[in-house]
Amino acid sequence: MLDLLKAILFGIVEGITEWLPVSSTGHMILLDEFVKMNVSEEFWNLFLVVIQLGAILAVVILFWDKIFPFDFSKEARAEHRVNRKDVWLLWVKILISCVPAAIIGVLFDDVFDRLFYNGPCVAIALIVFGIAFIAIETSKKGKEFKVNSISEITYKTALYIGFFQVLAAIFPGTSRSGATIVGALLIGVARTVAAEYTFYLAIPVMAGASLLKVLKFDGSMTGSEFMILLVGTVVAFAVSIVVIRFLMGYIRKHDFKVFGVYRIILGLVVLIYFGMR
Repeated sequence: MLDLLKAILFGIVEGITEWLPVSSTGHMILLDEFVKMNVSEEFWNLFLVVIQLGAILAVVILFWDKIFPFDFSKEARAEHRVNRKDVWLLWVKILISCVPAAIIGVLFDDVFDRLFYNGPCVAIALIVFGIAFIAIETSKKGKEFKVNSISEITYKTALYIGFFQVLAAIFPGTSRSGATIVGALLIGVARTVAAEYTFYLAIPVMAGASLLKVLKFDGSMTGSEFMILLVGTVVAFAVSIVVIRFLMGYIRKHDFKVFGVYRIILGLVVLIYFGMR
């Protein structure tokens, strides 16, 4: 029962930090320092990735009308336009954005985890990208964005965003959403478009990461561990629904500077904590 309560807490943190550009990894590392679950290390590594599936499902449900490439309505079938070409093109762009990080992740995932998955490295990534958010938002103040809708994202823009996503694959604490949003803002993509496109990118990226972890999992799972995984995933889903709606509403009126400040503060806290150990 105690581990189920801990799974709920981890699901809440995952649901919040996966979508806000504040690094879910940084928060998970800190939380793990104070809240330990009585599970094997193999299962723990699996748990941290698979609960992201709940977060992914939230994106799928909230944006279903925009990402499902078929229209089976009576009118669409009658006019022979079941295939939604604009959505198929969107998915091509999403896959283009995912290619750089996918290659790096498959080839070097274990290496990067071993080298950079630690408190100090995560703290530095938090601080550096926090400063980047503040600097980019300051430079963009009062300027017009070049890309103001998802349909305006070109294949070239999608590839550029994909290169920024590589940073998240290499340096834990960068934040996948943080890296892609910073990259998108830097090349002139509007805030709401950058955030929405980041949500779409999460579907193949996080699903692929979860699949890799499942395939690498060589331990056995007990009934209690399965319940822990299920509870964490369901909670991450429910919280993600709320957080995604909040973020999309927030950035229509505000910029990302507050998240930059938060990242810097959290990074300093992580540095101090691990420096005092």
